[in-house]
Amino acid sequence: MGDFALGDIGVDDGNVDDGRAELATVDDMIALGYRLGGCLVAGDVVVLSGPLGAGKTLLTKGIALGMNVSGPVTSPTYVLARVHPAQTAGRPALVHVDVYRLLDHAAVDILAELDSLDLDTDLTDAVVVVEWGEGLAERLSESHLDIRLERADDSETRTAIWQWSHR
Repeated sequence: MGDFALGDIGVDDGNVDDGRAELATVDDMIALGYRLGGCLVAGDVVVLSGPLGAGKTLLTKGIALGMNVSGPVTSPTYVLARVHPAQTAGRPALVHVDVYRLLDHAAVDILAELDSLDLDTDLTDAVVVVEWGEGLAERLSESHLDIRLERADDSETRTAIWQWSHR
């Protein structure tokens, strides 16, 4: 999976350190997600940010592969959230959330919408990945993994920058 050395970018031995990676291919993005997914535990919140087309859903597909959860991972833009149950006993489910469609509605209380999903009740048994959740989803957990994806206009190469944030 992927041609770059994952051990060199801060994802190794079941731990995720702060890091940065240049991801030249789709396989590289999925490989990074796969390694991240293998390190995440129940209660973790992952906040994905970046422009349209940066690869947030693609990275989530890799995370789902690494977590060994069921169901196809597609953008939950219109349903807001999808739950992917664990296929391995004792491993967490994946709750995949996308709040993009709520961002354009000034009258919508985004935090109330996020609360209405009852995601915090799933945190004990799940990893929650939130696309477009920067500044919102962080309150779901004491600590969360922020991942910023960037893509140059003239290139397919994406840059991923990640760090753990603690309140």
